[in-house]
Amino acid sequence: MKQYWFNLSDKIRFLLVGGFNAGVSYLIYSAICLLLGEHFYQIALAAAWAISSVVSFTTQKFLVFRGKGNWKKEYLKCCTTWFFSYLINAGLLEFIVKFLHINVFVAQIIATLTAAVFTYVLFKKFAFKVRA
Repeated sequence: MKQYWFNLSDKIRFLLVGGFNAGVSYLIYSAICLLLGEHFYQIALAAAWAISSVVSFTTQKFLVFRGKGNWKKEYLKCCTTWFFSYLINAGLLEFIVKFLHINVFVAQIIATLTAAVFTYVLFKKFAFKVRA
């Protein structure tokens, strides 16, 4: 099974693992929106980002990019990547909710999918870059 998994392209692995991570983050986001109220969607996004970052780092490191470097340095690089991804996500979320008048649950799905492309590129080229 392990050999089959790692024979898949890293793009496919990222899509599958990223889908799982996005699902975890979305569940956290949705739960917080339901608990606090939909108008706290930006707080829910920040909390979901903070909580899900540990799960995402672990799964991306070991299941997608097979990171073998120093985990502390890679985690700091991932946090940098997520910070920029978070800014894109938060900006898109705000735009979609305020200007397109789409509800916060659908808006977050759209924003997450858009930010995922950016996140993949930064993970591959920066956070988990394999040095020759």
